[in-house]
Amino acid sequence: MFSVQERDRYKRQIMLFGEEGQELLKQSTIFIAGAGGLGSPISIYLAVAGVGRIILVDKDSVELTNLNRQILHFNRDIGERKTVSASAKLREINPDISIEAIDTTIDETNVLDFIGDADGIVDAMDNFPTRYLLNQAAHAKKIPFFHGGIRGLCGQATTIIPGKTACLSCIFPHPPPAEVFPVVGVAPGFIGMVQATEVIKYLTGTGELLENRLMHWDGELSTVDEIRLEKNPACPVCGGEEINYIFLPG
Repeated sequence: MFSVQERDRYKRQIMLFGEEGQELLKQSTIFIAGAGGLGSPISIYLAVAGVGRIILVDKDSVELTNLNRQILHFNRDIGERKTVSASAKLREINPDISIEAIDTTIDETNVLDFIGDADGIVDAMDNFPTRYLLNQAAHAKKIPFFHGGIRGLCGQATTIIPGKTACLSCIFPHPPPAEVFPVVGVAPGFIGMVQATEVIKYLTGTGELLENRLMHWDGELSTVDEIRLEKNPACPVCGGEEINYIFLPG
């Protein structure tokens, strides 16, 4: 059931999804790994859409160099833990949802517990080791993994459905070199909104997902291209009949 405030807040969305679709959003839990450049727009748009419970994990504090792209954090938040800064903003944006902020590093010992009964995992990370771990966790939980990545004025996104689509290890069998990469705030803004859109579509059963499709956005040329993907039968994570967990215990 919706309160009067919720009905007013989501009035325009209910016109699109119906009350049933809005209730699906309200009853959903989404796990977001990262409260930075990608995590900011993703969490904002899922919060205002009415996703009922958001689990947000980050281990860093706000720095001045973050503020050209991490729009959840303000100048006054410099030195504050990102989870504290982000959760305060999200609760103010929409007090009708639940925000669970976890201030720690995601690793193989805690990832499954943190994800818990979430309905999906959103990749808002800036490093591939953690992304691979989240990819495996998604397969262990049999829930979707919404990948996004950015560099400079470019970005990419895809939606991974365990057992159905190519997984992250199929798409990127080898991680790129670690680096401090250039980025303009509009890049994570664009890709983060694509990821948030995919989450909303998945939860409400609306539209067509980026399944087995890697969307690539080139902000310099203002073009969007699509790369068709296929599962790798020899993938160490999802190849064959059984899922193999490289990093996960047990």
